[in-house]
Amino acid sequence: MNELVRPRQGRWFAGVCLAVANRFGWSVALVRILAIVAVVFFGLSLWAYILLWIVVPTER
Repeated sequence: MNELVRPRQGRWFAGVCLAVANRFGWSVALVRILAIVAVVFFGLSLWAYILLWIVVPTER
């Protein structure tokens, strides 16, 4: 597994979904869809996304 960093290339908003997809070897489209569904149905996940945006470092 790769380390958890937000890449500079290929990200849409903050790169959190791309970082999670790269870390676990998942499809970035799947992670983005899951994130959108989680925000729509469970609003608390928006806070988790913002927290990851702050905590996960950007790729150098």
